[in-house]
Amino acid sequence: MPDLSVLIVNWNVRDLLRRCLRSVLVNSPSCQLEIIVVDNGSTDGSVEMVRTEFPQVLLIANPDNRGFPAANNQGLAVARGRYVLLLNPDTEVVGNALETMIAFADAHPDVGVVGPQLLNPDGTIQSSRRRFPTLATAIFESTWLQPYAPRRLLTRYYVLDRPDGEIQDVDWVTGAALMARREAIEQVGPLDEGFFMYSEELDWCRRFRDAGWRVVYLPTAQVVHYGGKSSEQVLPARHIHFQASKIRYFRKYHGAPAARILQAVIVGNYLWQIGVEGAKWLLGHKRPMRAERISAYRRVVRALCTRAD
Repeated sequence: MPDLSVLIVNWNVRDLLRRCLRSVLVNSPSCQLEIIVVDNGSTDGSVEMVRTEFPQVLLIANPDNRGFPAANNQGLAVARGRYVLLLNPDTEVVGNALETMIAFADAHPDVGVVGPQLLNPDGTIQSSRRRFPTLATAIFESTWLQPYAPRRLLTRYYVLDRPDGEIQDVDWVTGAALMARREAIEQVGPLDEGFFMYSEELDWCRRFRDAGWRVVYLPTAQVVHYGGKSSEQVLPARHIHFQASKIRYFRKYHGAPAARILQAVIVGNYLWQIGVEGAKWLLGHKRPMRAERISAYRRVVRALCTRAD
């Protein structure tokens, strides 16, 4: 049985995927490793690149984009490792990060999930650990209202009240690099495919925590994360999936009334922005860009108003 199954879901980021795979292979000299790439219908030559340059990788090539949780679950179904690392293709493993994560988990059998410290490309620390969101958090976080949020609210959510260099138990870690113990996965089940992308790792970590497993942020292991390179290719869809997943999470764990409140606030945010962009369009300011944004925000509003989970 391998020590670690590295599971990478790819969509049209061939060159970043190549760098990611090289970093995994170069920086895991003493790990018994298997690497699984699930490609979600890429059209940029990713599948051919993996087949040609990385024949040791197990490749699952989907004909279309099945979404992040569903594709990860395909990999989980064939993974054989004692641990499984969900790793974004826009990442690079630093040094002995994989060995450090495995050693920590081996020494702490009550730990179900380990998240490394994520770094920005310039070497600065990227926020990757969180507390569970409250409704107030969700209303402000990642919306146009965020600059007006009470400082304490987001300080608590982003765990800014604890040192970046401290090993610590957290509620959840972001899914760019998340290692889970096989026994824990077998207990809580795979990722929830009701999330197409976004919030699936929040949901998964909550299920691990509810089952009694610890979730640990481990800054002694580091991974560089370039961030959002797949989703940047389809910005309206990115908005739709992000906001719909947030609403779905609150419906699942806080009930329909909380989800409806959140939905109303988010839709109101987009309607306000449509108004702002429309006013700027009327004033003749960068009209093509304003028109594009108005069209995108209308798509988001329509999707959020009609979507039911």
